[in-house]
Amino acid sequence: MHSKKQAPVKYYVGIDVGSASVRAALVDEFGTVVAHADQPIQIWEPQSDHYEQSSADIWTACCSVTKKVVCGVDASRIRGVGFDATCSLVVVDKQFQPLAVNCEGQNYRNVIMWMDHRAVSQVERINATQHKVLNYVGGVMSVEMQPPKLLWLKENLKESCWEKAGYFFDLPDFLSWKATGITARSLCTVVCKWTYTSDAGWDDSFWKMIGLEDLVKDKYEKIGNHVLSPGEPVGNGLTPEAAKDLGLPAGIAVAASLIDAHAGGLGVIGADVKGHNLPCENQPITSRVAMICGTSSCHMGVSETPIFVPGVWGPYFSAMVPGLWLNEGGQSATGKLIDHVVRGHVAFPELQSKAAASAHSIYTYLNSHLDLIKKSLPVGFLTVDLHVWPDFHGNRSPLTDLTLKGMVVGLTLSRGLDELALIYLATIQAIALGTRHILEAMEAAGHHINTLFLCGGLSKNPLFVQMHADITGKPVVLSKEVESVLVGAAILGACASGDFASIQVCSA
Repeated sequence: MHSKKQAPVKYYVGIDVGSASVRAALVDEFGTVVAHADQPIQIWEPQSDHYEQSSADIWTACCSVTKKVVCGVDASRIRGVGFDATCSLVVVDKQFQPLAVNCEGQNYRNVIMWMDHRAVSQVERINATQHKVLNYVGGVMSVEMQPPKLLWLKENLKESCWEKAGYFFDLPDFLSWKATGITARSLCTVVCKWTYTSDAGWDDSFWKMIGLEDLVKDKYEKIGNHVLSPGEPVGNGLTPEAAKDLGLPAGIAVAASLIDAHAGGLGVIGADVKGHNLPCENQPITSRVAMICGTSSCHMGVSETPIFVPGVWGPYFSAMVPGLWLNEGGQSATGKLIDHVVRGHVAFPELQSKAAASAHSIYTYLNSHLDLIKKSLPVGFLTVDLHVWPDFHGNRSPLTDLTLKGMVVGLTLSRGLDELALIYLATIQAIALGTRHILEAMEAAGHHINTLFLCGGLSKNPLFVQMHADITGKPVVLSKEVESVLVGAAILGACASGDFASIQVCSA
């Protein structure tokens, strides 16, 4: 965010709801993170492939971290708020009270998480229709999108949930509603996860064909008939109640939101890289892919004209960068997979104690341990006889097969720390190979990609970054500002405040 320096400095709040935590940052008008805070949120897994959260728990965490980052700052200098969040489904009744998305009737658990795979039969039936809207999701809808989840609710919780529901929100839109009292939806969420198109809107024939004609009858009030572009101001800004909750002044601008990966993409894809001799220097941003690496990974590439990539979501118009088409590849389990593999190994307690004794994180310790055992060869060669297939939670892109399972080939009877380190390395390599597969599919369809821009938690792991550079053969750029997702959210607030003319101006 660049503008002529003014006194006093203006600030914007970015609030990011990830899978396992909520984070907030106070960002100044020059794009510098002045303060940030985070707080964990709860995840329930009542049965296999069912993942649920609580919108009340999430909002409480949003308020807590926001109060921390604005503490001691002159409130009159805070000009706008932007939210991003995972593309999870929030269900409330006609009075906006939480409504259970589970058979137990626990109303506080009213969020079906993005990574929930309960709607397998529903998504298979939706894909069997071969409806034209599927052309804009890589030809095959994902079980992680909202229509199959809505159909599951209708078919499994008709009386307790479906018939009582007043509104179905994507989580980023729930947060902007909570802040403003306005039920407007973001173009980003409805285009990317709900089948809305920026030119034609909702397609009545699709909803009728899949058995959700009741959404058409109420003129889409339950899923959104007022759509705003990301960064547009929502209503009259913060309501007095929300302002009190967040520790901010009432009436300050609240922006139409973004999905978390899209906020990360917005935060890094336009970075100034002059003077580093990178292949993307003096090239349009269409030569770049932003990779947001956390619990899962998303691969965001933009184009001036629509590019249809089999197995890769999109093309979505203006869903991330206004005026450009977005393709979004992804891997459903990356950070979660690495954690699963490492923590499930018999040598994990030994790793934990040795990492604690050295005052390092378990991953910093593992990286150092690999350096000790690699001898003269580059570390990547350690796994010549050990291979991982990383689709433990199905394949999102480009195979679009949620039935795929994970696999490890080359195990021995070894139970020590060396073996744990090698499986950790092989898992990271497998994830990087998955990224290469996605990039190859995008390039075969017409993208021209020469540089990767990484952000998110995994981008702080140098081994993860190095393996992606080695395996894709492309240079990797890391932002000087590591909290790129939070900067992306703050850019939305800056745009909504009117201090900047557009998202492009904010992020330049």
